[in-house]
Amino acid sequence: MPASASAVVAHVAIVAVPVVAAIVLHEVAHGAVAYACGDPTAAERGRLTLNPIPHVDPVGTLLLPGILLLAPLLFGTPTVVFGWARPVPVNFARLRRPRRDAVLVALAGPGTNLALATASALVLRAVARIPEPGLIATVVGMLAIASVSINCVLAVFNLLPVPPLDGGRVLMALLPERVARALVPVERIALVVLMLVVMQGHVVSRLVQPVIRLFFRLAA
Repeated sequence: MPASASAVVAHVAIVAVPVVAAIVLHEVAHGAVAYACGDPTAAERGRLTLNPIPHVDPVGTLLLPGILLLAPLLFGTPTVVFGWARPVPVNFARLRRPRRDAVLVALAGPGTNLALATASALVLRAVARIPEPGLIATVVGMLAIASVSINCVLAVFNLLPVPPLDGGRVLMALLPERVARALVPVERIALVVLMLVVMQGHVVSRLVQPVIRLFFRLAA
C-alpha cells in the first residue's frame, strides 16, 4: 500500500472510533434522560444500547463523516467532522413534565459530548506526562485529540438554536406553544441549510475553535 494511502487509512481509523462513540453516546443520552423522565419508548424499541448498529444512519453516520474526513486530504479543505445517528425515539406525551423534560432530553446529547471532551482532555493530559510514550500511548493520545475536537464540534453545533438541532428543541420547548408549532415546517429547510454550512466548514470552525482551545488548555 502506498504511503499516501496508508496515511489516509490511518487518519480515517483514528477518527472513526471517536466519531462513532460520540454520535452513539449522544443519542443514548437522549433516550436515557427521556427514560428517567418517564418515557420508556427508546428502551421498548431496543435503542438504549451501546451497540452502534441500531443507531447507524447510512448518511449521517457513514457517508457524511467519511466525505468530511477525506475532503481535507484530497482537496485541502478545512477539517470539520460532523454526523448524526438515527434519532432515538422520544414520546414527549409520556414525559412527566413535557416542557421541562423536553429541555432536559435535548440538552442530554450535547452535555454528553462535552463530558466526553473533558474525559478525552484528561486522558491526553495523562499521556502527555509519560516521559517516553510507546506505540499504545501514542495511539491513545491521537484518539484523545480526535475525540476532543469531534465532541466539541457535535456539542457546539447541536446547541445552535435552530430546529431540528437540540438547541432548536430547547428553543421550541421554551417558546409559547403556538409559536413552536409554527416553527415545525421550518425544520426540513433548516436541515438542508445547516448541511450546506457544515460542508462549507469555515463557519463551524469559527464557532468551535474557542471551545476546542479551552479543552486543550485543560489537557496542557
